[in-house]
Amino acid sequence: MIILHYLDNSRAHRILWLLEELGLDYTVKTYHRAADMRAPESLKAVHPLGKSPVIEDSGRVVAESGAIIEYLVETYGAGKQLKPLAGTDEALRYTYWLHYAEGSAMPLLLLKLIFLRLPGQLPLFLRPVASLIAKGVQKKLVDPQLADHLAFWNRELLRGGWFAGAEFSAADIAMSFPVEAGMTRMDAHGDVSGVRRYMEAIRARPAYQRALMKGGQYDYARS
Repeated sequence: MIILHYLDNSRAHRILWLLEELGLDYTVKTYHRAADMRAPESLKAVHPLGKSPVIEDSGRVVAESGAIIEYLVETYGAGKQLKPLAGTDEALRYTYWLHYAEGSAMPLLLLKLIFLRLPGQLPLFLRPVASLIAKGVQKKLVDPQLADHLAFWNRELLRGGWFAGAEFSAADIAMSFPVEAGMTRMDAHGDVSGVRRYMEAIRARPAYQRALMKGGQYDYARS
């Protein structure tokens, strides 16, 4: 029995969704964020960094979203068509987006979140200055890069409807959180029709819907 250590309102939703796509038996141990929005200390009993998602399977502890997705698809994905055939252009795109999700997209989205929240974390007398600095950094540094990434997503999705090509894959599960979270944090200028269709398509999948019912709070499903 696979155990998913699931932090509500987090990237762990993707792993719950993947488990549903694979049709696996599993149990969910849910953790709730503290007042500061951090994961609880109890997660450190599962993995030293105290992060979620983490899975336990047959004595193995697997952390990091991309590593978990790769492990589950390689171990249990036979016949599920969640990964393109090896050696194809689609397989290369699949690998790229699987790693891009955490390697390129999430650091930038985290920067955006930090500067959005920074002024509210400081004493009242510092907030006006902090707000000006945060807005300046976002305007000059973060937002232009996010706009480039959003345009990139849209172009790629317009090519075939999914990130790895014409067929849904686990790369789309990996990219779901950057896309859904990103659309709540950035102003969408220009054509985002490909991104919008992708979001509608993933949310229409029965496994995605089951993950929402079984998981905790996940605000990004409404972006």
